[in-house]
Amino acid sequence: MSVAIYTTPSCGYCRMAKDWFRQNGIPFTEYNVAADMRRAEEMVRKSGQMGVPVIDVNGRIIVGFNKPEIERALHR
Repeated sequence: MSVAIYTTPSCGYCRMAKDWFRQNGIPFTEYNVAADMRRAEEMVRKSGQMGVPVIDVNGRIIVGFNKPEIERALHR
């Protein structure tokens, strides 16, 4: 399973998503799009969005901290 989360340091929903992944024992890779323009461009290309968080679960893109959608993506 591959989970990536595109974040910014000031994003409250990003913190909530990362905390949720940690509490549920789900490893993830975090990309700070405020500091990494290449990852920011990648995020926009994948999601069509500039807002964070953008979560990529095995190629399934979820915009925002949408727990039901994340759970569906994790349990395919």
